[in-house]
Amino acid sequence: MIKRIIFVVVLLFVFGISTYALDTSASSAVVMVAQTGEIVCSKNAHTRRSMASTTKIMTSLLAVENADLKKQIKVKEDMIKVEGTSMGLLDGDTVSMENLVYGMLLQSGNDAANVTAIMLGGSIEKFSELMNQRAREIGMNNTNFVTPSGLDDENHYSTAYDMALLGCEAIKNVEFRKICSKTTARISYGNPPYMRTLSNHNRLLKSYEGCFGIKTGFTKKSGRCLVTACQRDGITLVCVTLNDPDDWYDHKKMFDYGFENVKNNQLDSLSFTVDVAGGQKNKVNCNLLYTPSIQCVNNIEYSSRVLLDKTQFAPIKKGDILGEVLYFNNGKEMFSVPITATEDVKTAVIEEKPKSFFEKVKEKIKNIF
Repeated sequence: MIKRIIFVVVLLFVFGISTYALDTSASSAVVMVAQTGEIVCSKNAHTRRSMASTTKIMTSLLAVENADLKKQIKVKEDMIKVEGTSMGLLDGDTVSMENLVYGMLLQSGNDAANVTAIMLGGSIEKFSELMNQRAREIGMNNTNFVTPSGLDDENHYSTAYDMALLGCEAIKNVEFRKICSKTTARISYGNPPYMRTLSNHNRLLKSYEGCFGIKTGFTKKSGRCLVTACQRDGITLVCVTLNDPDDWYDHKKMFDYGFENVKNNQLDSLSFTVDVAGGQKNKVNCNLLYTPSIQCVNNIEYSSRVLLDKTQFAPIKKGDILGEVLYFNNGKEMFSVPITATEDVKTAVIEEKPKSFFEKVKEKIKNIF
């Protein structure tokens, strides 16, 4: 289907730019606006460091993006030969891919990460290639994954900035977001399967308003690592600290600063009129489903691209989605808003041509025989 593509370039200026000397015990830290990728505040954000079990954000994201989450997996002994935290998988257990994701994001199970990697990649090494490929797609250009669980390796590293990009990408996925926001979960696995309760290690889910994720991490080499996401008044922020002995306090403080300084800046609402084929009206009016806004601290330059069929076909109901407007910052899509019809357009009534005398006679003869 041919689309009419309209480019609209707009400059958005928000004055009162603030600066913030980040006071944190973390070796590296960043607060990022999830919608735009704008850095609100940071410390050594691009310094390479090991990131422990926050690695499981990538492993879990690949699982929810590529696997049948209801698929049942038979655990083999060689899949779970891994040290560290565990969701308690044993040789011969049956577990679903969905419950492996619960095991990674809540219980931080290294066994769950290994089973996931082998099922999706065929081996740990092949899965790490998938991890790094997805990292490049996200823009994590200063990251290299070696293990699916985050166990230490000199070639396994990332940065606070890259992990914030990963966090922003992961929470776009509805299934990932649902799982990482659970404080506890009742799931079934084993041989035979039976119900267990897993508890999330992320304290901020209970202690900081609006927090809904994402993942904790710790090894002796990495120190305490934490990636969190929080939403208030329609604004979503992602916070990352690497090697931070006081991470719970630091994340609260950094979120407080972020929500004080990031604003929702409303954009112009757009309206359109397009041609209609086969309708009682030859045109239909439409507009954006809602008025968009950009969340930012500093100046943001953005462009919008309208994707709308040149001609619509009747019938059309009020509220039908006819297209969308994409919004970009530095060439990267931030979000999209549907274009909907503001009125009904019924199908045109085709009047039949009156039948001639001979046509009527022919029809009667046909009915007799």
